[in-house]
Amino acid sequence: MSRLFVDPDIAKAHTIHTDFYTSPLYFEQAKEKIFANCWQYAGCIDQLSTPGAFPFILLPGYLNEPLVITQDEKNNLKCLSNVCTHRGNILVNEPCTLNRMRCKYHGRVFSLDGKFISMPEFKEVENFPTDADNLHQLPFFRWEKLLFTSIHPKFKAKDFFDDMMERIHWLPLNDLKFRPELSIDYHVKANWALYCENYLEGFHIPFVHAGLNAELDFGSYSTEISFYSSLQLGIAKKDEACFDIPESAVDFGKKVAAYYFWVFPNLMFNFYPWGLSLNVVNPTGISESKVSFLTFVFDESKLGQGAGSGLDTVEMEDEYIVERVQAGIRSRFYSKGRYSVKHEKGTHHFHTLIANFMQ
Repeated sequence: MSRLFVDPDIAKAHTIHTDFYTSPLYFEQAKEKIFANCWQYAGCIDQLSTPGAFPFILLPGYLNEPLVITQDEKNNLKCLSNVCTHRGNILVNEPCTLNRMRCKYHGRVFSLDGKFISMPEFKEVENFPTDADNLHQLPFFRWEKLLFTSIHPKFKAKDFFDDMMERIHWLPLNDLKFRPELSIDYHVKANWALYCENYLEGFHIPFVHAGLNAELDFGSYSTEISFYSSLQLGIAKKDEACFDIPESAVDFGKKVAAYYFWVFPNLMFNFYPWGLSLNVVNPTGISESKVSFLTFVFDESKLGQGAGSGLDTVEMEDEYIVERVQAGIRSRFYSKGRYSVKHEKGTHHFHTLIANFMQ
């Protein structure tokens, strides 16, 4: 039996072995077995010019893959390797408006769909160009204004996102505006998975988050499991801010204060009446993570209200606990725990996915 085995029956299961959070081998294996096989946030359509290019590093410091999203005059989008196929130079260094990409090293030119166009002083080269001279094109998925990609996806994007998209189809997501001035990066001294599993249960809210607990009805807090995602439904207490949900929606009649969606392995979509806080957890070391809180707003008038207010305070409270757990799991006297069947379904689901992907 694998050291990382997690029983699919939560009532019988033990939590994943602490080696997963402390072993350099598991940390390295997770790059390809988990992160490169899953879908990652790539950017927002508002960050692109028409025509133009938006370069980025996919999970800097971990996957560390240089990529570029391009958009042509007909609004066709591509996600491409941002590395010249001649000598490996980075092609695009900053977001810009352009019609083609020219390498600043030796002048090789590519179209916005990644096709090789020209190269000076290469007349004598035999069997040139070939497909290998084009830029590698990655799978790409767009949900309204949000863009996602994967290095070599094990499953289709719909398997990760469809349940979330269907649940909140009525939200005006195309009105979302990215607000960099309201976005922030947090540096957490804990393994990425510890941070995620803390997010995946509301069990700790009454004990850790006094302010948030005052906004949410913990007795009505629930977790729903999908294939590669989960939803925690935060119900507002009386008179607290909540969504105006239409009759066509499955949650009509509920006082929903927040939709907390998680997509395996490291994406958290927190929808509030004012918009979206998208949290991207980026492993930067075995016991270090960068968590980016990216803010998208569709109703400015509701900012600072309800469960979507005081996010920095909630984050500081979470970081304190998660960093204490990081210290605790190194103990000689702890290797596994047990789950609350009622409250820790999301964490159990997360651990079973880790175990399956790491096989």
